Amino acid sequence: MASSEKSACPINLALEVFGDRWSLLIVRDMMFAGKRHFREFLQSEEGISSNILAERLNKLVEYGVLSKADDPSHKQKAVYSLTPTGIDLLPVVTQIGIWGRKYRPVTEESAAPSVALEKGGAALQKKMQAELRKTHLDSH
Repeated sequence: MASSEKSACPINLALEVFGDRWSLLIVRDMMFAGKRHFREFLQSEEGISSNILAERLNKLVEYGVLSKADDPSHKQKAVYSLTPTGIDLLPVVTQIGIWGRKYRPVTEESAAPSVALEKGGAALQKKMQAELRKTHLDSH
């Protein structure tokens, strides 16, 4: 991607990639709900519109967080996968979930993944990252 960032600050540069309302929710759905197809992302309870979803998926592919490939089961479908860069977001997503659980009115069900990852610590995160690598990287 052409460099159009306003600052070389690492936080700013990271937010250029995933700092909008939807990008981390797409990554979350891939990590915790196993979503890989456009239609599956549309069914998120947050209610993303199809035009915003298409734009965010394209941006995440452009930044190397996701990859996109033709779905072998259907010629007009694509399957999205996390790249190693995307899988490395798991600790970030985990910490956001822990913060949200601490300071926002979450349900027990919605908090379950962050509870498990917090209790399991780095070892569970490493295990989950290995599983994500197997699912998303070994399938190519």
